[in-house]
Amino acid sequence: MSDIKYSSIHYNSYLQLDKILQTQNLRSEQLGVPAHDEMLFIIIHQVYELWFKQINFELKSVATFFNDQSVNEKNIGIAVDRLSRVIEIMKILIQQIQVIETMTPLDFLDFRNYLFPASGFQSFQFREMEVLLGLKEKWRTTYNGKPYHCVFSQDKTDILQHLENSKSLFDLIEDWLERTPFLEFGEFKFVDAYRQSVHQMIENEKSAIINTDILSDEAKEMRLKMLGDTNTYFSVVMDEAEHEKKRESGQLRLSYKATIAALFINLYKDEPILHMPFMLLSKLVELDDFITTWRYRHAQMVMRMLGNKIGTGGSSGHEYLSMTAAKHHIFADFHNVSTLLIPRSELPALPESFKKNLGFYFSALSM
Repeated sequence: MSDIKYSSIHYNSYLQLDKILQTQNLRSEQLGVPAHDEMLFIIIHQVYELWFKQINFELKSVATFFNDQSVNEKNIGIAVDRLSRVIEIMKILIQQIQVIETMTPLDFLDFRNYLFPASGFQSFQFREMEVLLGLKEKWRTTYNGKPYHCVFSQDKTDILQHLENSKSLFDLIEDWLERTPFLEFGEFKFVDAYRQSVHQMIENEKSAIINTDILSDEAKEMRLKMLGDTNTYFSVVMDEAEHEKKRESGQLRLSYKATIAALFINLYKDEPILHMPFMLLSKLVELDDFITTWRYRHAQMVMRMLGNKIGTGGSSGHEYLSMTAAKHHIFADFHNVSTLLIPRSELPALPESFKKNLGFYFSALSM
């Protein structure tokens, strides 16, 4: 029998509502010039912070699944579920912008001057989320030429610095991909087979363009140029050294081996054992998309409210926010894998013994 003793609790005390509902203190009211919409402004941002707390709680739990050299396959499914939850939260955060946009620019100006130098840039939890995912300092657009953590107290700076020195979710997923065991199996070598398929696919498409009677010579030339060859966007797979050059220049982040593994998972996602890894990579891309969407919507909301005014924290306002939306992609390399995909009809055939290892097989003896 369990020794746990249950006692009754009230809704109000369980949620500590008396504390929460006493934290909306209007500065405009304190200064004797009450601004009606400051209440909305405070509540919206408090709700954001609560959601950021939940997001970070989920991301930390997902990261623990990939900390070890061996990843339990059932935990990949749990990770997918928790990332799905984070995505749904991000959708809510985007929708909340519509609520704050019920406040007009004049409504905001009624109390904006009382906010200096407070700024959304000082949201520790949002910065924590970015670093947990993999947006570390070397990949950031600088804030007035200063480190992003310069606005925080020493204890919070120490936490962010610890995260900077630890493996992010991006790093852990990269490590996991590099351990993918399916890239070579007996005589089957995925990269060699893929190269051959790409070369054949391009040659077939070139031949079709050249031999068609429908296109003019000018149109044929344009289409051949658009088609490219194995020396264009396929070069990062055909040549590991070329991939590393792009990593050194900052064009790519994901290692060559992890990129090949992600490509393999995307191409053969219909194989049962690869379906969940494919879902995981898809959720990371989707999450990156929604964070970027939130950044763009936030930037547009700031433009609507303030035009080109300087932000309350001293940033360039809309300009800075738009720049981060364009540049602060974390899982862009997984987007880039789509460039390397080829039609199912062109996929290298997997050996039967290999396919058996990628599937789920049951027999009467295993029942």
